[in-house]
Amino acid sequence: MIRSFDAWEPVLRHTLASPDKNRSGDVTTAVEALATEGDMEVGVWEHSVGVSTDVEVEEVFFVLSGRGTVTCDSGGRIDLAPGVVGLLPMGAQTTWTVTEPLRKVWITLS
Repeated sequence: MIRSFDAWEPVLRHTLASPDKNRSGDVTTAVEALATEGDMEVGVWEHSVGVSTDVEVEEVFFVLSGRGTVTCDSGGRIDLAPGVVGLLPMGAQTTWTVTEPLRKVWITLS
């Protein structure tokens, strides 16, 4: 069965990022899984203005709104802006520097 989702519909509840990931002290994030189909999961994620770090799962994402950059300890940079598609490899140690509140759709495979 095919399905679709409106990525703007979910109202996400932000929480303070964990201290080990919150590099600017006041970063909030929010996430909502929209669907799981086999080994694929799709959802929406938001990040407030500020800097945070993460260790990634294998992911493809599409930026809906916001601006900033994501960099990886092993190299590479993605300039985040509406319409940008990013690829994150499993285990990538990333730094998210968000200058305008970010909302993205993500797709992962488990």
